[in-house]
Order: sequence, then C-alpha cells, then structure tokens
Amino acid sequence: MILAGMPRQRGDAAVAAVAPATAAADAAGGAAPDADARRPWTGLRPWRLLPTPTGTPFTFGYALLLVATSLFADHGDPALVASLLQGSSTDVTHLAHDPLLVLVASALWIAGGLGSSFALVFLVVVTALERRIGGPRTAAVFFGGHALATLATEMPVGFSVAAGRLPDSALHRLDYGISFGVMTCTGALAVLLPGWLRWPLLAAVGSMGVTDLLTSVDPMTDWGHLLSLALGVAAWPLLRRWRDQRAGPAPLLGDLGHPALRAPRTY
Repeated sequence: MILAGMPRQRGDAAVAAVAPATAAADAAGGAAPDADARRPWTGLRPWRLLPTPTGTPFTFGYALLLVATSLFADHGDPALVASLLQGSSTDVTHLAHDPLLVLVASALWIAGGLGSSFALVFLVVVTALERRIGGPRTAAVFFGGHALATLATEMPVGFSVAAGRLPDSALHRLDYGISFGVMTCTGALAVLLPGWLRWPLLAAVGSMGVTDLLTSVDPMTDWGHLLSLALGVAAWPLLRRWRDQRAGPAPLLGDLGHPALRAPRTY
C-alpha cells in the first residue's frame, strides 16, 4: 500500500460534532449552583465559548497565530508556501534530522485552512479545556498529544520503508496540522464535562473516527486521530487532579449546606 502525500487533517466530520456539545457545556459553566438548579438558563455565558486575552491567553494567542499562517497559506506566494509546508512536515526524514523543529513547525498550520472543521473545534475545545485546567497545562496536553501521535504514526512508515514494504517516497509524505492536538484535547476535555455529555461526545467522535479509518485513503492519519483521542482519555486521572488543584481545596463537610461557604466553581 502506498501512502499518499497528504496533510494529516482529514476526517473533519469526526470533529464537527464536538463544537456544539462542548459549547453548550462551557456556556453554562461558572454559574452559582443553587441558581442553576432552579433556573438553568440564567447560568448561560455565551461569551465564554471563545478565547480571550485574559481568560484564555494560550488559546487566544495560538488562534491568532493560526489565523496569520492560514491567511498566508491562502494568499502568499504559492512556491514559498509549498516550500514552508514541506519544511514543516513531520515526515520520517525531517523527524530523523530535526525532530523538535518540525514538531513545533507542523503545529503552526491548519490543513484545509480556516474553513476546516478543526479550526472551529480548536477554538471551542481548547478554550473550554484552558478554562478548566489553565493555559500551561492545556499547552502540555495539546503538544504532548501532537508529538506522541505524530511519532506513533510516522515510525511505522520508516520501518515499512526499511523492510521494503513501502517506497522511499513515503519518507517524504506531507504531514502537518493541528488535528492530533485537537483530538487529544477533545478526549481530555470529555472527563471534565457532565456525564450526560461526556459519553455521547466520545461515542460520536470515536465512531466517526472509525468510519474515516474504514473509508480513508490515508489510514496513518486516521489511526493518528483515534490514537490522539485515546491519549486524551488516558490522561483523565491527571486532568482530574489538575482540575481539582485549580478549583482550590474542598469545603469542610459542615459547610456544604451553606451556599455562602461553598467552594466557588472556576470553570
């Protein structure tokens, strides 16, 4: 089987369902528990769905960078754009010579540009995650998933070429984008959502990922999407601890009945 030289961000349908579900949960976050129980609509905060410079600085700054590179990819000199994308590709050759450089550079582009579903899902999912665990930890989840899934999908390509099962051209397959990081953050965010939303979200994204894998012309990319989602899920114990640390110490048992003494929600 010959791998086509395609960027990794396929399967936009697999993440298109993430944004509405996550947006509903994040818009309701931060309201007082008693008021939400009686009047759930009063807790809606639609402005929390998008990143802000002070509330979610990591997502906001990263989003501006992605907008800039996407506009350049659409309107810049085609030859220069093609050269930069090839230089940013996390193919086997680049990973063997400049792994850190290309792992960072490949995450500066959105395959498919601003019209990709991953662009919208990035805004909603990464914003929601940062509001719950903070910017540095969100960056660790995003780039950790991006790097691990990239290495896990490209290393088999190198071994297959060495074994003669793939041509040498597979060592230079074009591979860039934010999709692995977005999928990792989606899996990570799910544990911080209410149970009625967590499992349908994971089932929807997972099933669409499997569908993409079965019908794909780029199976390595789709394996990477499923692996990224699994990496986010695997981080649940750590994410719960981070979320609890950010929320502060739990209230004393005797204080739970007094609304004024309850620990505030921070997400």
